[in-house]
Amino acid sequence: MRRILCYGDSNTFGYNPHSYWGDPYPDDVRWTGILQANGWDVINCGQNGREIPSNDGELSAVERLISNAMPVDIVTVLLGTNDFLTHPHFTAEDVTSRMKLLLQRVLAANWEIRVLLIAPPPMRSGEWVPDSRIVTESVRLAPCYRVLARQLGVLFADAGAWDVALDFDGVHFRPEGHAAFARHLMQTLDTLPEPAVKIP
Repeated sequence: MRRILCYGDSNTFGYNPHSYWGDPYPDDVRWTGILQANGWDVINCGQNGREIPSNDGELSAVERLISNAMPVDIVTVLLGTNDFLTHPHFTAEDVTSRMKLLLQRVLAANWEIRVLLIAPPPMRSGEWVPDSRIVTESVRLAPCYRVLARQLGVLFADAGAWDVALDFDGVHFRPEGHAAFARHLMQTLDTLPEPAVKIP
């Protein structure tokens, strides 16, 4: 069974915005649960409200998280949305600079894992997104992430092209959004090149 660590925010956690207590959707609704049901050994490391780690303590915590989960075949990183929501003045470039620090730290650990950077679906106007500027910058994030992935040599996917339905808040995946995300992610994972074999 292939082992995948999914590092992200509430959309990885599976947050249900209709839940009074902030509970996640059931396993068979969440995209991570759908992956699990389709042959992946999934480590769900989603956390509500998570921004991209940007200081030494936070980055060290990511290193420990991945190290403790080893062996892992691939790590997906789905972050950036909360950075815009918490810092409305941020540009796509600001968020990408944070992501660069995170990915550089992960790559420096020299684990034999593949990293898939996923650009989150752009936000839309909603209860959590009153400012159209945030929507505009979230649309600009995928091209910036694509360039960053190419620079660092990590894998890239743009979930903005996956028709992920968002809920009333303009941020969180609807159940059908989770299904679409899972379907496209599995297609992406199935077509990834095999990792290079290291020759002693």
